[in-house]
Amino acid sequence: MFDTISYLDQPQAVKDRLDRMKAREVILEVAGLTKKFRTGKSDVVALDNISFKTHRREFLCIVGPSGCGKSTLVRILAGLELASGGQVLLDGHPVKGPGRERGMVFQGYTLFPWLTVRGNVMFGLLMNNVARAEAKKQADEWLSLIGLEKFADAYPHQLSGGMKQRVAIIRALVNRPRILLMDEPFSALDAQTRARMQSYLLEIWKKVDITVVFITHDLDEAIFLADRILVLSAHPGRMQELIEVPIVRPRKAEHFSAAEFAATKARLEALIHPPSQHGDDEEAYPSVPLLTDVRDEVE
Repeated sequence: MFDTISYLDQPQAVKDRLDRMKAREVILEVAGLTKKFRTGKSDVVALDNISFKTHRREFLCIVGPSGCGKSTLVRILAGLELASGGQVLLDGHPVKGPGRERGMVFQGYTLFPWLTVRGNVMFGLLMNNVARAEAKKQADEWLSLIGLEKFADAYPHQLSGGMKQRVAIIRALVNRPRILLMDEPFSALDAQTRARMQSYLLEIWKKVDITVVFITHDLDEAIFLADRILVLSAHPGRMQELIEVPIVRPRKAEHFSAAEFAATKARLEALIHPPSQHGDDEEAYPSVPLLTDVRDEVE
């Protein structure tokens, strides 16, 4: 089993929080997971021997370079794709397909445009045979939780991007899943909205009995949100390190300038972008031909 690597002297409050987290039951266990895609006459390995455990109420972020298989991994966890080898266990039971015990939030908002905000939130409840009156009551409670009760009768096209994604999150949570899987859900948002959504998500996570697995390419986002960060290597995706985030909770904006934050980000960058892949490597990028006659050169 891949061991957690603690590379920083962590504050005692962080150590205590992580010890409490690791003492909770394991919700999700991934063991020896591999994924191969058939292209022409050969197989391409997307994920190779991925193994980790996620504990109840943990917030786990997964990062890695482009093409390392992050989205493929979360789709396998969701049951939307089948693994080529290994296994995924949720509460000790094999994951063989989609299930209501897993909620999924995608990069796009994926709301039904013909339904109101309340209708979108009610949809999963109604599909699970909850009475309409009870579904409406629960939907309104969730909308109140995220401050969108005044928009219950609005349609998705009348909402901002951040509001749409808040609705998508509670639509995934309304059926009370054991785990919430999120595939770069904030990447399409502007910087200010993204920051607000990160804080919203942490606030929801504090109030709901949910375990979160969150895919992101944004290292600042991963450090701000996570208890631990799983780092995958470049294609094929293999586990490099499982980092414990040495920052106390609750997380605040000032933590972005903390020494622990900078040290964690430096470690992540060293893993994801080793020196041989930096721009000073002449082999990294092809030369670009001159496409202009402008005589005033730029550097």
